[in-house]
Amino acid sequence: MSPGGGVDPRSTELREMETEKAIIDTKAEAQVKRELWAGLGLVLLQTTVFIRLTFWELSWDVMEPICFFTTSTSFMLGYAFFLRTANEPSFEGFFAGRFASRQQRLMKAHGFNLHRFNELRNALSVVGSISACSHSSHPCRRQSDVCDATLIRAAH
Repeated sequence: MSPGGGVDPRSTELREMETEKAIIDTKAEAQVKRELWAGLGLVLLQTTVFIRLTFWELSWDVMEPICFFTTSTSFMLGYAFFLRTANEPSFEGFFAGRFASRQQRLMKAHGFNLHRFNELRNALSVVGSISACSHSSHPCRRQSDVCDATLIRAAH
């Protein structure tokens, strides 16, 4: 409530922005999940090709170095991911990084004013506003406060 007795317009604006952000977060999560499923498809395809080459086309003597270098390359990519993002090279770390990236792109595409959103959250948190990540099914709840980290990173 505002001092005049009516509803605080900032509260209404924040609710609208929270709704818009929830839509953006849902889209970002769906895009990242599609990327992860595509990655699984590629790993399955690679494994299938390696099995075919090992047991029908070539032999283990030929495929052993190929498998070794493929595994080494995968390790190097994981290590490069760690160096670039300072996140552990796990599926959760990858998900969190991709989610933050997709979220930022979608916010830019939708014209979402993150600075204004953070201002409203901070101003109304004293009054008891519900944060954008309070919904239990929200992807940020499952990603160890990725939402807050994303908001902080995007604000800078």
